Order: sequence, then C-alpha cells, then structure tokens
Amino acid sequence: MLQFKIRALAPDEPPPMQLLLLADPSEEIIFSYLHQSHTFVAEHATEIVGALVFQLQDNSTAEIMNVAVEEDWQGKGIGRQLVAYAIDLARQQSIKRLFVCTGNSTLPALALYKRCGFTIESIDKGYFLRNYPQPIFENGLQCTDRVKLRLEL
Repeated sequence: MLQFKIRALAPDEPPPMQLLLLADPSEEIIFSYLHQSHTFVAEHATEIVGALVFQLQDNSTAEIMNVAVEEDWQGKGIGRQLVAYAIDLARQQSIKRLFVCTGNSTLPALALYKRCGFTIESIDKGYFLRNYPQPIFENGLQCTDRVKLRLEL
C-alpha cells in the first residue's frame, strides 16, 4: 500500500498552485477561494503529490473546493483518501452537508465522488462557458456544465 500523509499547509507555505491548476485551470478563481479555505496536502516522503481545499460555508455546510493529484500519482487512491479526509473533517466539525462541484467532462472525479457517497444536487448549464475565457476539454469532451454533488452526513 502506498504510504503518504495528509497535513495542513503551513501558514507561511505557498499553495501548490501547479497542482491546484490540475483541478481548476483558473488561477483567478483559485485565489478567490483560497484565502477563506483550509488547504491540505498529501505527501509521499517530502514530495507533495495531492492537495485538498476545504471551505466551511456556515455551521452546517462545507464544500470541497479543489481536489488534485499529480498526474504520475493518479490511480493510487490518493484522491479517494483526500475526499475521505474532507468527509472526516466535516464530521468532526458537525457539518451536516458536504458539497463538491466538478465539470460534466471530469469523468474520473464524478466517479470518485459517487463512489464516496455523493449524489448529484444540481447542474449549472453553461457555467464553464460563462466563467472561463478558454474552452476546457477533458476525456475528449468539452467541459460546459458544472455538476454540484452533495453528501448528507
């Protein structure tokens, strides 16, 4: 089994932007939520191989803002462990609902969230066309719609 640890990003440590950009191609949008979120990293030895950005919305709601795993490390369970870490964190804080949003073309992420117990809450049609200046293509599909998923805790 792959050995890695998840830890909070230190206050003086820069966010792993290249990693976060794997899950969200807009630095502007990432910076818009980073300052009000908690960032965690998955490390193997001293190498950061994954990241999680978690944000409390109110006393009963939180959102996973970003989950990313280095491409060479994908498929090894790191993403699943980061999502499980977010679920545990939400439970520890008595959160009742955990949300995550992803693109309609991000098929591996959609499958991961569904395997972790999330259900589709809503679809914002045209979200990526309205909010991102450059077209996004993944898995041979254009990313156009934002899929919001919910987990009741």
